[in-house]
Amino acid sequence: MPRDHYEVLGVERAADEKEIRKAFRSLARELHPDVNPDPEAEEHFKELAEAYEVLSDTDRRATYDRYGHEGLKGQGWSPGFDSFSNFGDLFSAFFGGGGSGGGPRQGADLGIAVDITLDEAFSGTKRQLDYEAVTGCETCDGSGAEPGTSLVGCKQCGGHGAVRTVQRSPFGQIVREAVCPACSGAGKTPEVPCGDCGGSGSRESTLSVEVDIPAGIDDGQRIRLAGRGNAGSPGAPAGDLYVVIHVDSDDRFVRDGEDLVCVVDISMAKAAIGTEVVIPGLDGDIDLHLPAGTQPGTVLEVSGKGMPSLRGRRRGDVRVIVSVHVPESLDDEQRASLEVLAQTLPDAAEQQPGLFDRIRRALGGAAGSN
Repeated sequence: MPRDHYEVLGVERAADEKEIRKAFRSLARELHPDVNPDPEAEEHFKELAEAYEVLSDTDRRATYDRYGHEGLKGQGWSPGFDSFSNFGDLFSAFFGGGGSGGGPRQGADLGIAVDITLDEAFSGTKRQLDYEAVTGCETCDGSGAEPGTSLVGCKQCGGHGAVRTVQRSPFGQIVREAVCPACSGAGKTPEVPCGDCGGSGSRESTLSVEVDIPAGIDDGQRIRLAGRGNAGSPGAPAGDLYVVIHVDSDDRFVRDGEDLVCVVDISMAKAAIGTEVVIPGLDGDIDLHLPAGTQPGTVLEVSGKGMPSLRGRRRGDVRVIVSVHVPESLDDEQRASLEVLAQTLPDAAEQQPGLFDRIRRALGGAAGSN
């Protein structure tokens, strides 16, 4: 069953037209498949577009509020980008431009993924990135017209930058408006197309940019580089470049927000009498004392030795889970020593409760114990 349209947009049922439009534009840019690498982003975007198409139309919204999804189907309505009744808002969500009318259009955003190590996420790093983007044609300065010639009004849209179609339906005439395909919404076309770009005013180029990756960044977070995306039409700004960070898994630690979780293995003898261990930290070794009688699953915290915070707060902690190793084979001398020890210990040691709870807390962000 399809989700409630108000829930999809994240607005109250009493939301006005302005609130609905603002919510749609914000989510549309976030869910754009060119920016969002999530494989499900495209489906979420289609769901979002359907919700907006319904709630942005007064009559359609009234029908939905009263009868729900089935009421819309009963009127013969079905979702689809080809019949999007507010193309201007959809267009501006993608490109930042005005949409239905003429005028300069902002360039589209781009996305690129970067892999870094946990050590690089800890200290911060730089990356030189090469990527493909649409740039303005240098020959015609992005106008699309051959140098020495001019732009003329678009014949297909009459200089309006948009074309309208009228369709008849059982409910009357439906007027739909879309960006003119001949002039791409500019309202003008080259009198003589530029020989280098074919009149488009743009071309594919390989660009290079250095990005600063801050210390403390987490897997899946994005860095926005304003104006580094595709070029806009003449007079409009370029889109943005979004750098999506992927932090590789690490053999030493499991990351839990700003905390780091690791496991230290000790023998049962050292667990009984106590010992000192050294943990390889990201900025130097960590010396840790394990007291006598340390139990399997004990969680010890080392304050302030975890990941730095992007928000400038104190560093996270390192949480150490103690794993007690029981040997699988013994030589004669070891067996004899343990047999003597076994005679001095109770027949059954008291079971320590809460082992799995302590491990869950260590991996779930709660404070450790013991």
